[in-house]
Amino acid sequence: MRMREWHDIHSQLLTVAAEQGWRVDPSQAPGRQSPESTGLRAVQARAGGLGAAALSPKSDLPPRGAGAASGDLRAVPALAASDENIHLSLLAGLLGNVGCKADDGPHYLGARGIKFLIHPSSPIGRKAGRWVMAAELVETTRLYARGVARIEPPWIERVGAHLLQKTLLEPHWEKTPAQVVAFERATLYGLVVYNQRRIDFGRVNPAQARELFIRHALVEGEWDCRWPFFAHNRKLITQVEALEDKARRRDVLVDEALIEAFYERFIPADVFGGTSFDTWYRQASKAQPRLLFLEREALMRHEAAGITTEAFPMRLRIGALELQLAYSFDPGGARDGVTATVPLAALNQIPEQRLAWLVPGMLADKLTALLKSLPQKLRSRLVPLPDTVRRFAATLSTPERYAQGELLDAVRALVREHTGLIPRPEDFKLDTLGPHVLFNLRVVDPQGRQLGMSRNLSRLRADLADAARIAFQEAVRSQSTQDVQLAMPSGPGGSPMALAESRTHPRDIRPAEARVPASAQAEPRYTDWTFGELPELLELRRGQQSLVGFPALIDRGDHVQFDVFDTPEAASRAHRDGLRRLFALQLREPLKAAEKSLPGFQQAAMHYMPLGSADDLRRQIQDAALDLVFLADPLPANAASFAERLAAGRPRLQLLAQDMGRLAATILAEWHAASKKLVAFKAQAALHADITAQLQALLPKRFMLELPASRRAHLPRYLKAVQLRLDKFRADPVRDTQRQAEMAPVLARLRRELQQAQQGGASPDPRLVELRWMLEELRVALFAQELRTPTPVSVKRVEKAWDQWRA
Repeated sequence: MRMREWHDIHSQLLTVAAEQGWRVDPSQAPGRQSPESTGLRAVQARAGGLGAAALSPKSDLPPRGAGAASGDLRAVPALAASDENIHLSLLAGLLGNVGCKADDGPHYLGARGIKFLIHPSSPIGRKAGRWVMAAELVETTRLYARGVARIEPPWIERVGAHLLQKTLLEPHWEKTPAQVVAFERATLYGLVVYNQRRIDFGRVNPAQARELFIRHALVEGEWDCRWPFFAHNRKLITQVEALEDKARRRDVLVDEALIEAFYERFIPADVFGGTSFDTWYRQASKAQPRLLFLEREALMRHEAAGITTEAFPMRLRIGALELQLAYSFDPGGARDGVTATVPLAALNQIPEQRLAWLVPGMLADKLTALLKSLPQKLRSRLVPLPDTVRRFAATLSTPERYAQGELLDAVRALVREHTGLIPRPEDFKLDTLGPHVLFNLRVVDPQGRQLGMSRNLSRLRADLADAARIAFQEAVRSQSTQDVQLAMPSGPGGSPMALAESRTHPRDIRPAEARVPASAQAEPRYTDWTFGELPELLELRRGQQSLVGFPALIDRGDHVQFDVFDTPEAASRAHRDGLRRLFALQLREPLKAAEKSLPGFQQAAMHYMPLGSADDLRRQIQDAALDLVFLADPLPANAASFAERLAAGRPRLQLLAQDMGRLAATILAEWHAASKKLVAFKAQAALHADITAQLQALLPKRFMLELPASRRAHLPRYLKAVQLRLDKFRADPVRDTQRQAEMAPVLARLRRELQQAQQGGASPDPRLVELRWMLEELRVALFAQELRTPTPVSVKRVEKAWDQWRA
């Protein structure tokens, strides 16, 4: 009975579906001819004359005429009764009951701002997923969803697209797809269905997309465009921006709005991206080959007067070096001003005084900064400052005066001519100068990688000292014999020592016809002067860069060899040691005899123990004797002068070695006595610290070599003065404290200057060294007058000498 009822209902449903033109799931159509199916097909034939094809499982087409006679649903293909299809059908009527899992709790966010929970009786419970729909929402103690099923967000778009509220956000140009893109956001009754969906904005708003395309792709250059006009225009803009960097002003290049207006005049309204532009320009450029090409005059508001290659060169030549320059107007930026790219191997060959002059076009800015840093009293005599700067710059920019000597000295001379006053160097507050008036140095390795960047050359040299030395040596070793030229300085000098003392600049090098001997390249060992005349300078070429090398003999213990240094000071120090070793190798027997006859050596060695071993002391006594006998300036420069000096000094060596041994023993005895006496004064901190520093300076480990011969003879007197001072302190400590306070300011300034010279790697000014010994004489005059001084000395005399040196 129930089966018959079911068949009747089933037949009625099929009949209704056929009359409405709906398709039926093939699984619902019987596979064999049953009365029900026969009747159904008859009804279909009466309704539309479609025959059996309408229910064929192989047909996805709607019945003929059904679409016109009925709604769109009649055109929907037959669907299998899957979960997804059933849920889609239900979702069409339950769009107000969808929900998305909240991130901050177990509840769901629903339409129109509601929040609900899945009812505990739901079979899916906690496995409901992120998106759900509910058959009903029931409010009891809380709002619960019943009859819950999982759904996917794309289903909402399929059945509820007409209800979605869509918003476009952040339209912007993207370089890779070459189009204007926006992010689309869709909501259903306030519930976000999707967000950040990228769409082509040009299809939605072509006018605004065209504006963004022109501004970002063409004006700002954010596009990989291959059309010739684009590279041409970008090059012109870069050139004008470079003029602004040099002139340090941003009023030469026209506004971007004017460049944008130029493109808008020619580009059609339907061009709003890379693809549409390429299509249009390919055709338009055939008729107008120069279409969209900018002219230089159109990009400049005015001519940048004074911005010439001479005033702002792209390369700076310093001696044999040629440094690449780059300009930037970026106040506060790391590269503001002018930046020179320095090869690592050339770091020690850049004269610091040349960097102070910058380039001719920036000299006026440097002068302005220097004059503004002067005290008010001096500055008031220079007003109006712009006129003064203009006159000073015109004077110093002439070829005879530009980059000649120290810039500060040249400015002080001009101030004196203009005002009659002589500013002291410390009157210029150099620490207040802006970074853009200081040369920025960028040090790179042979591969172009940056190793350091600073406006302080001394700091760069200190940080990269070892790396620069190794790089220079590698450059020397990479040269072949024919690539290295012997050169002679146009100034005085005949050796690395003479060259260093004469301060011959690499700019004065004149290449000679001679070549460096092949032996110098192969680094053979020498025990006698058999290598010909020693070259003074070497010009090394590495690619397009030139370096200057300073050759010297190197002490290797049982022989000497050639090496090349990057500074004359380093070469001078090494060459003196090497030349001394070469003399010693020729005087083995006389030196052995001199060793055995050193007076008071055993006692002296005991006193020397805090500094070094007996062998160290013996070696430096011998070396001091060799220096005194054989290494007087000018040093030998060839085999003949070497042999002549060797023959002249051999008879004197043993006698002078004994004199040096006797002097060393006396110095060490006095130093030992002073050090021993100082131990009792540890409680007097200021006195103890001052004398400890004095003793360390007077007696370094190699005191017989490091201290000038003219001053070694005075060491016993200086050390005796220390002992007398300690004796007098017990009787009158107040007097000692007062006199120490008198000399403290100039002593502090001297130590600071000497320390700066040491950090910079350069030899201190000889006049500064003389001041250092003048202070030792002042100590004798203040604390041990009975020992007397060779010349009158006082605090006022030392201050005057200091001012003269600073001037």
